[in-house]
Amino acid sequence: MHELARLIKDWGQALGFQQLGIAEIQLGEHEQHLDEWLQDGLHGEMDYMSRHGRRRSRPAELVPGTLRVISVRMDYLPPESSSIQAVLDNPGRGYISRYALGRDYHKVLRKRLQQLATRMEQAIGQFAYRAFVDSAPVLEKALAQQAGLGWIGKHTNLINRQAGSWFFLGELYTDLPLPTDDQAGAHCGECTACLDICPTNAFIAPYRLDARRCISYLTIELSGSIPVELRPLIGNRIYGCDDCQLVCPWNRFARYSDETDFHPRHQLDNAELTRLFAWNEQAFLKYTEGSPIRRIGHSRWLRNIAVALGNALQACSAAEQPALITALESRRDHASPLVREHVQWALSQQRDYQPS
Repeated sequence: MHELARLIKDWGQALGFQQLGIAEIQLGEHEQHLDEWLQDGLHGEMDYMSRHGRRRSRPAELVPGTLRVISVRMDYLPPESSSIQAVLDNPGRGYISRYALGRDYHKVLRKRLQQLATRMEQAIGQFAYRAFVDSAPVLEKALAQQAGLGWIGKHTNLINRQAGSWFFLGELYTDLPLPTDDQAGAHCGECTACLDICPTNAFIAPYRLDARRCISYLTIELSGSIPVELRPLIGNRIYGCDDCQLVCPWNRFARYSDETDFHPRHQLDNAELTRLFAWNEQAFLKYTEGSPIRRIGHSRWLRNIAVALGNALQACSAAEQPALITALESRRDHASPLVREHVQWALSQQRDYQPS
């Protein structure tokens, strides 16, 4: 089994994973943390976080017979994307979280995990396994920490000392009694940069995120109206948020991804809000084909951009405002009440606004 574990890591790297580790499946401390988080209602509308009971924190209950979890990570930060800070500083542009600029990572990692399992079967014969990529009740960050891939930082993302945090995670549950790797130690120290930078103050304590205030939750998970008091804080972030990663000192060690699947499509790394807002549903489906962005649907896409346009009206020059207003007015009578509400709010952000 020790030799097999070594080979699995070699095969994993050959398949494009930057690191692979093997975790044991006792997650008691993480289970307690999850229970407290759910009991406090900090998950908002993400009912799926509690829907599966203990199976999320007990791998052998999710997949009977599981003895070990092979955890993998794959870098995704695209090298040629426009300067992140430059986009955030330009209110007329839409900021999309860097993980969502290219092909849907679920598909990329799941295919590689299946290839890894197939290579293992070729070497040892059939064994029981199941691959997961953020698609089932799995405590992926806890398992990755136990597999030695990094530690869960104060912003609740996984951090690796040699690679920062710009990477995806995936898992292969298996019934093989493989030797486990040493759990990674924490190295956040006294740093609170990620907590301090959050635009909406979503971190109520180190390692404790109130998802209901998190911009990623508000722009992706939330199905209804974005709370009015949080809209000005979202700025031009129209799908996700990377601020807590941007300021993390460990990301000076982050490496750009060679995976072309994760490189930006359709200039989404630096797109004008007015161009994105002009997409009808057919265009939205066309330009988000194979992208994780598609999951939010066209109405929520317009909702998010409407908020960003409203914020741009506050930040842009007088000369830039007419184009923003024209874009918003084009959706004033949209069929979706959700879109109409956010468009009306956005229009109210213009100077000398007179409601119609």
